[in-house]
Amino acid sequence: MQASPLNRLAANLEELGLDGMASSVPEYVRLVADGRKDLVTALLELTDAQVEGKRRADDDRRVRMANFPYIKTLADFDWGFQPSVPRGTVEQLATLSFLEIGDNVIFVGSPGVGKSHLSIALGYEAVLAHRQVYFADCSKLVGDLVHAYAKETLSRRLRFYEHCSLLIIDELGYLDVGKEGADLLFQLVNRRYVLDRSTIVTTNVPVGRWGDVLGSNVTASAIADRLCHHCTLVKITGRSYRLKDVSIGEDDGKEGAS
Repeated sequence: MQASPLNRLAANLEELGLDGMASSVPEYVRLVADGRKDLVTALLELTDAQVEGKRRADDDRRVRMANFPYIKTLADFDWGFQPSVPRGTVEQLATLSFLEIGDNVIFVGSPGVGKSHLSIALGYEAVLAHRQVYFADCSKLVGDLVHAYAKETLSRRLRFYEHCSLLIIDELGYLDVGKEGADLLFQLVNRRYVLDRSTIVTTNVPVGRWGDVLGSNVTASAIADRLCHHCTLVKITGRSYRLKDVSIGEDDGKEGAS
């Protein structure tokens, strides 16, 4: 016995991967039959719901691929606690115009002042704009490149990192990367520079002192030269947000303090 047209329609939609529409078909058939909706309106609402579901799934997939450690937005940022942050500049960056011209962004400041938060927020905006974004801790990124070099797969890993519309390198300077790591990092930065790909760097070390953590003033200068050529540099001062509720007394840390 052949299935009813309604069941066949639902089966066809499911086979096409339109499960959301398939599950809603019976309800809309009743609405059209009762005269509460015309056929065009019903089809429009069905397809609108399917398209919105697909967009949400695509956004979720791009967020997962971006490798964010957590999701933060500009709406979450405490501008009042960090008045040194130039809000207008950051909000201009959130328009993503810097991606169109391959500019870079460097956030410089002490730990806890919001550098990673702002970089992730900009990266999240880029994801929602359907850009390919990848977030990487600097030491892990360098470690990955060193491992790839040892396995003779460096070219493939460099292609992975250079392909992103936006690469976020977080916490440059928190751990020494050594001369080999610095040389490999230079290769990546240089390839993205040649391709006009944008990079965001967060660092607790002033750009002029990168040689201290990269193991070579020459390599550090070459990396800084390419990152800073077309760049928005945001310096953040102030207390750590993570310590904002911590009160440190004179006797704190002293032996026998009560």
